[in-house]
Amino acid sequence: MRTARGRRLGLRRLLCASLVVAFAGLPARAEEAPAWPDTAVSRLAALALVQTLNADLLSHASATLTLDRWCAAHRLADKPVIVADRVRGQDKPAGAEIRGLLKVDADEPVRYRRVQLRCGDKVLSEADNWYLPARLTAAMNETLETTDTSFGRVVKPLDFRRTTLTSRLLWQPLPEGWDMGAPLPPPGPGALALPAFLLEHRAVLTLPDGTPFSALVESYTRQVLAFPPPVGPPGAAE
Repeated sequence: MRTARGRRLGLRRLLCASLVVAFAGLPARAEEAPAWPDTAVSRLAALALVQTLNADLLSHASATLTLDRWCAAHRLADKPVIVADRVRGQDKPAGAEIRGLLKVDADEPVRYRRVQLRCGDKVLSEADNWYLPARLTAAMNETLETTDTSFGRVVKPLDFRRTTLTSRLLWQPLPEGWDMGAPLPPPGPGALALPAFLLEHRAVLTLPDGTPFSALVESYTRQVLAFPPPVGPPGAAE
């Protein structure tokens, strides 16, 4: 009986190690950015979490509202609501590629807006946004020009759709072929080093009839993982 119990516990530990990436971890104080150990398990957890965020972004129209949920689920701030900070003085003109995505000619006015979306003191993404003021209401245009309110919140009444053109991981925590037995990086003595940006999306927002009104480039920062590394379920250490 003791041997059977030992086998069950061993299997349980193995399953917990495999499923560790599915758990959100412990609460973090808003001002802290806990370090993750440089281990294979941490790298696997980071990959799974970034892929989870990527899938959530791909399946919802508003990146702002998706980050609202991410911020709350991972307790990144005492008040888990995304706030937009307008970045001024870095305007980028709409070139032929952007105008092609928006389906307008060179004479159509296109406005540019760059924002950082943050949860508490953590900047989770930076976004370049080219949009057509003629396809928004006067009130929406005034809000976008005079406030830092995020674009997604402002245009939400349009019931817009999002088409992601490209979704690109900017960091590979595990080598290609790791799932087929490729050697894993050896554990490091310090914290897992994360690059400034982990994920990039290029997308177009359209009205319900398919008319485009916004083209976006969104870069998601390492602060999306600014919470303690995931832990297993209760009893995992038994």
